Amino acid sequence: MACPNSRLTFTVEQRAPIPISASIECECAQLLALVGPSGSGKSTLLRMIAGLSRPQSGRIVCADTVWFDAGKDIFLSPQQRRIGYVPQHYGLFPHMSALDNVRAGLHHLAPAEQLRRASEWLARVHLDGLGQRRPAELSGGQQQRVAVARALARDPTILLLDEPFSAVDRATRDSLYFELAELKRQLAIPVVMVTHDLNEALLLADRMTLLTDGRTLQSGSPYEVMARPVDEVAAQQVGIRNIFDGEIAGHDAAAGCTWLRAGALTLASPPHPEIPPGTRIRWVIPNSGVRLRAVGRDYLPVSHNRIEVTIQTLLPIGNEVRLTTRMDGIDAPLHAQVPARLAAELNLAPGRRTTVVLREDAVHFLDSRL
Repeated sequence: MACPNSRLTFTVEQRAPIPISASIECECAQLLALVGPSGSGKSTLLRMIAGLSRPQSGRIVCADTVWFDAGKDIFLSPQQRRIGYVPQHYGLFPHMSALDNVRAGLHHLAPAEQLRRASEWLARVHLDGLGQRRPAELSGGQQQRVAVARALARDPTILLLDEPFSAVDRATRDSLYFELAELKRQLAIPVVMVTHDLNEALLLADRMTLLTDGRTLQSGSPYEVMARPVDEVAAQQVGIRNIFDGEIAGHDAAAGCTWLRAGALTLASPPHPEIPPGTRIRWVIPNSGVRLRAVGRDYLPVSHNRIEVTIQTLLPIGNEVRLTTRMDGIDAPLHAQVPARLAAELNLAPGRRTTVVLREDAVHFLDSRL
């Protein structure tokens, strides 16, 4: 059962050696994904949480215990914080067996209890019977399980995972996703995972924080962050390429929408009555918000945002086709994607005019005015 007091709050600032301005939080039994490109500060934040790096200012609290407070000169060591830490390449001792690797963090216990707990955790990560093998005799996925067992055998207050799936192949990764999701449900501690993979965050995380240049851009549920980025930097980081200029044309309480003027188009969007008409804005729509069918196919739903576009390029990728189209009066391209089967069925081709619907609920205004 989850402990309601095992909550992590983290607010730090520093100018050097790596500029950091970050604020994150993670509840008990919750998995927080720190997402960002290489050099965004993800691993630095993880090391600060673990007590392996000391920030210049700020405060870190977990389970009602102050781990770091610059103003009060408090800085607990990793041992005092009882951290469960899985580094990117697992950090296993190559000359020791899997069992002894797990026991390595249990010197505070009697030998018999070390053996019992290490064996129990190897069984919990599905390595029962492999305890005598050394890391070189284990697959990448098995090595990761040993590292997780070692981290959790110490009964930590928090589990930290640094790019935990980067060293394994895709098939193994999919299996480990499932195992981590199952394990997370059993843990009564916060779990913080560093990743650059948005799909991993969507699959595993309860909460996601976007990072860039050492600062936190946005936090929320993975769906909220992906669908409603706060600004253009966040939009680009979550892979949204449909970013446009527009102007608020008015508000329609009866229709429950705000009218948006973009190029030659007037589009319906979710209501934003707080934004005065005439305000110039930046707006986005993810690929999933663009519904496309060829002219002559009466499949499109009734919508205010049914518009004509010209197809510019088609790029087959696996079972999908990515399209670049042009909306009338708008210079920036509109990107969309459809199943390859449907693209062939509808005979989509460069230069062809077709009809698309922009889902009203997927039109999102960025938190910036022009």
